[in-house]
Amino acid sequence: MSLPPVSHAAVLRIAVPIMLSNVTEPLIGVVNTAVVGQLPQAALIGGVAVGGMIFAFLFWGFGFLRLSTSGLSAQATGASDHAALGLIVGRSLIIGIVVGLSLLLLSPWLGPLAIGLMGGSTDVQAAAQSYFNWRIFSAPAALANFALLGWFVGQSRAKTAFVVQVVLNLTNMFMSILLVLYFNRSIAGVGCAALAAEYVGLGFGLLLATLRFRQLGQAINWARLLDATAFRRLIATNADIMVRTLCLLFAFAWFISRGARAGDTVVAANALLMNFFEVAAYSLDGFAYAAEAMVGQSIGAKDQPRYVKSIRLSSQWAIGYGALASVIIWLAGPALIDLMTINPEVRETARQYLWLASITPLLGAACFLYDGIFTGALATRDMRNMMVVSLAIYLAASFLLGSAFGNTGQWLALNIFLAARSLTFASRLPSIKARVFAHTA
Repeated sequence: MSLPPVSHAAVLRIAVPIMLSNVTEPLIGVVNTAVVGQLPQAALIGGVAVGGMIFAFLFWGFGFLRLSTSGLSAQATGASDHAALGLIVGRSLIIGIVVGLSLLLLSPWLGPLAIGLMGGSTDVQAAAQSYFNWRIFSAPAALANFALLGWFVGQSRAKTAFVVQVVLNLTNMFMSILLVLYFNRSIAGVGCAALAAEYVGLGFGLLLATLRFRQLGQAINWARLLDATAFRRLIATNADIMVRTLCLLFAFAWFISRGARAGDTVVAANALLMNFFEVAAYSLDGFAYAAEAMVGQSIGAKDQPRYVKSIRLSSQWAIGYGALASVIIWLAGPALIDLMTINPEVRETARQYLWLASITPLLGAACFLYDGIFTGALATRDMRNMMVVSLAIYLAASFLLGSAFGNTGQWLALNIFLAARSLTFASRLPSIKARVFAHTA
């Protein structure tokens, strides 16, 4: 199987569908915040922010299922190893479901512990607990969906991934509006909507995966799929990615928790602004996915010129889009803040920090892109080490700047974290290239 040539059009064919599907993910947060924002209590907005961050930490802490499945699938696609494609997604699905069931069993202890660590007022914590009690039942489906998404993206089947994500996320948004505004289920309705959407998305994704298996002419080889040695190797490989992801999520959880300790108004304002950043970040991830697929396929095919061109073209698009997103947030931010909440104090506070939030997409563009490059190259140890270094820089900045400038200092520290990720990851790129093509003539 010959790979398509690398071009601007090839980058966009992968990136645009992923951008469109990814942007619906943080839009869930925007819709949820806007729906709850129609209720008068600021604590409910804080509850959505705290609850959402907890699940980002719980679920994306196991984001190696998406990352590793995508990188392995890309390299298998480049090597035209169709049998390996089936084994990769099968093992990842099994791991995702087992981990999800484990989280569900541990939820009576995880929920109160996580909410207590996040902090906030009694009202914010009560709202977050209500959200948690419903959404935790989505854990098996959510983690299995990561595996399916990575499998499709690694094969450059971005349109398929797009359709699955749109079905999942639109279901979530529709159910949130229905349950909160029409059935008066408050924040519990938001959690229940996420629960329903994950299982709808999983069912649809499995259907499309089955059709893809038939297209590849593959059947499940249960003996090879359930091989214990292969499972142990997969888990060991993904340990580095898990550490990297936990560091990333800890950084954002730390940021939210600092705001929660500053009061309900600050945590609500930060939640509104973080929605802007998340929309930009998820859409920027489209170029990271494009780099991930093309880099992985280039390595699988042992094509160094294709590898270099994949990085160059995806970088151009990512940086340009990051700059555009920053301008849009700066110009449209005041109107969007007013749309998302009716609370005058939250509106005023959010405007105060808007300029800092608007910088995040520009600073974050390179580090998001490097995530894709490193994943495609399966440079998991480098990902882990550089993220640990960046987290240490961020925490130091948070302590120093937060003490001196309060919430303004926390936003400055967050931007320093994004810049540190870009610089540390860039320092490792030459050695990764030398390693993955060491045996290429």
